Amino acid sequence: MDNKEKYDLETLAVRGGIERSQFGEHSEALYLTSSFVFKSAAQAAERFAEREQGPIYSRFTNPTVKVFEERLAHLEGAECCVATASGMSAILAMVMGLLKAGDHVIVSHSVFGATVQLFTGILQRFGLESTFVSATDVSAWKQAVKPNTRLFFLETPSNPLTEISDIAALARVAHEAGALLAVDNCFCTPALQQPLALGADIVIHSATKYLDGQGRVLGGAVLGKREVILPGVLGFLRTAGPTMSPFNAWVILKGMETLKIRMEAQCASALELARWLEAQPGIERVFYPGLPSHPQHALAMKQQKNGGGIVSFIVKGGKDAAWRVVDNTRLISITANLGDTKTTITHPASTTHGRISAEARAVAGVTDGLLRVAVGLESLKDLKADLARGLAG
Repeated sequence: MDNKEKYDLETLAVRGGIERSQFGEHSEALYLTSSFVFKSAAQAAERFAEREQGPIYSRFTNPTVKVFEERLAHLEGAECCVATASGMSAILAMVMGLLKAGDHVIVSHSVFGATVQLFTGILQRFGLESTFVSATDVSAWKQAVKPNTRLFFLETPSNPLTEISDIAALARVAHEAGALLAVDNCFCTPALQQPLALGADIVIHSATKYLDGQGRVLGGAVLGKREVILPGVLGFLRTAGPTMSPFNAWVILKGMETLKIRMEAQCASALELARWLEAQPGIERVFYPGLPSHPQHALAMKQQKNGGGIVSFIVKGGKDAAWRVVDNTRLISITANLGDTKTTITHPASTTHGRISAEARAVAGVTDGLLRVAVGLESLKDLKADLARGLAG
């Protein structure tokens, strides 16, 4: 495609990043090779010295992965993208590539359980200091700033309560402190939200989720300006190797072609399901950004194009009642993954957030009665019937 033209997201999701080989293939080519051959010793030296652009070794340069990186960068409005093996390895690559021992990071309380484990259980051992604060209280972030604060990290919407952080306001606080703002955009994807346009410096993706959209492969990405992402993040990837495989990149590329239409359909179904759940007597509370009852509904509608595909809710009766809903499903998949065309359900307190302390779960609002549903593309009538069975008691 002509990179000089300004195309809409739907077009970029289908055609962004494509560079056809000498064979003129229509679909993106899949390059299953570990290394690449050079025309001469001189060319090899030029490539390794980065004086000539071109593939060297698939740990950090592969044409299929490059198409994925360029396409996602187009969608997010980013100057560059570094693809990784998973969403968690994207967070790790960002931290290891940009920070050092003695640096301080401010993290939202409302992040994925494995992210909490990464910052507190692993990175802390290497001298990285972390402070956890409310996702929605901008003043708390400001108060947590220290002289050595280098990074703000958050998810919005959060996992699993769909809390909405004010990206623009937090970007201003971070920049006043001389820190970078990194936003995990997994739940929204660029189809619904573009954090860089709101002031964020870095966007993180678990491409495993909505970008693939069919629960097939793992992948991640770190995006932002060249001077922010390069050479640190790419340098870490080149040396340490948490690399996206060419096959996974190719699969995710095919998923991205339908990203916008999938997100539109899943958002519409999620909103209707959330409204239905609010009317059920066995439900204590529903969390969905598209509902007026959501605490940050107005902010969500301002910085997102839609409410997203995730609905969380608290079942009256605690863990036993929540597990009864899960165990009575016959259609919905009991799995911790999300962003699939197949609707999934999970009990966060005993799965995705099961490895963090009870105190940390309480602060994050992950109660024993909480369930998270990632709405897929099935009939809403069938999904309601599947949940109603367990809610009926």
